Amino acid sequence: MKFTKVNRTEKVIQFGEGGFLRGFVDWILQILNEETEFEGSAVVVQPIAQGMCDALEKQNCIYTHVMRGLKDGELCVDKKLIDVISRTVKPYDDYDAYLKLAENPDFRFIVSNTTESGIVYTDEDNLADAPHKTFPAKLTALLWKRFKLALNGFIFLPCELIDKNGENLKKCILKYADKWELGADFKAWIENENIFCNTLVDRIVTGYPRDEKIDLGYEDNMVNTSELFHLWVIEGPKSILEEIPFDKTNLNIIVTDNLEMYRTRKVRILNGAHTSMIPYAMLEGIETVKDCMENEKMSAFVNKCVFDEIIPTLDLPKDELIDYANNVFERFNNPFIKHLCASISLNSVSKFKVRVLPSLLEYIKRTGEKPQNLIFSLVQLIEFYKNGTPTDDEEIITFIKNSSLEEILKNKSFWDTDLSFLLDEVRKYVN
Repeated sequence: MKFTKVNRTEKVIQFGEGGFLRGFVDWILQILNEETEFEGSAVVVQPIAQGMCDALEKQNCIYTHVMRGLKDGELCVDKKLIDVISRTVKPYDDYDAYLKLAENPDFRFIVSNTTESGIVYTDEDNLADAPHKTFPAKLTALLWKRFKLALNGFIFLPCELIDKNGENLKKCILKYADKWELGADFKAWIENENIFCNTLVDRIVTGYPRDEKIDLGYEDNMVNTSELFHLWVIEGPKSILEEIPFDKTNLNIIVTDNLEMYRTRKVRILNGAHTSMIPYAMLEGIETVKDCMENEKMSAFVNKCVFDEIIPTLDLPKDELIDYANNVFERFNNPFIKHLCASISLNSVSKFKVRVLPSLLEYIKRTGEKPQNLIFSLVQLIEFYKNGTPTDDEEIITFIKNSSLEEILKNKSFWDTDLSFLLDEVRKYVN
């Protein structure tokens, strides 16, 4: 694989070299460079000792990203060569090269995906460590050097799948600043010269296609795959668009002062659709989400859940919600993604409480009516735990198996509220 890489200004420090960042952030940077005058590249920092940076370097940090799925009902495959990674840095092999990144004033953005457990604080990290154990500790050391050089701060765009990822990252950094006694001036610089954005990312990145050969016409050992859909919601000041002009592209990126309504939309519609149908699907012997969409009864049921009973409980513009829901169902139909119902069914009771129950209760509050499809999904959930193959805490499974409907609905440890007022409705659907 021999391609010439465009020489661009290094503007982004990227913690993580896995499939998700390469199939999401780096793909976005590629489009930014093609469609705007951003002209920036990313330096990838390998956040743990073992990783794929050597494999990337073997290809001069160039790889192919292949997006596959349905677009307006038609099968679509889109291949793009990604050359936005300028080089890689491995702190566990060369810590000085890592700290040297602090010296370049052109760096303005820090992106990361260090997994859900990556944004953590531990007392074990000390300033003198080289490298530090946690991602926030590594960052604090880099920021400390940056501060001492009297350079500008960064705009943080973390992609970790945790609530308030930017805020939590900042909290960890400030805790290290206290522990390492770096002083009030440094903490003020963190607060005033850096922007920590909370973000919401949405794209299924399926990674390296191990079980198939994608014909590219050349060898690429770092080829990456994903669905077509992407969404990045960034909670931060609009001023960041002056430096990273997402708004000058056709990318599905939203900069907002209220991320929560978009998170709610995703949890209630996408995750809610999954959770409302999966116990039912498992009881019917349906294996994958795509199989659910091809099953007339299941597809009709989940459509009614989403369009008739979930969307009316949300406050975003209705057209926007319908477009998003249509996208969700197109994604569920993607023939390139085998999303197993069994894997989604893990811990279904707690998922129902977070993803489906708020829609059910809000529907009653707004209309005075009881949403029959969402109530039916609750019945199927209980039936799945009584007579199906649930995967959950043994205590939860045992309680449901051995309890009456009334006892289950009254259990506040499951639902955070007493649902026994639904007993008559639930009984209508029980055998």
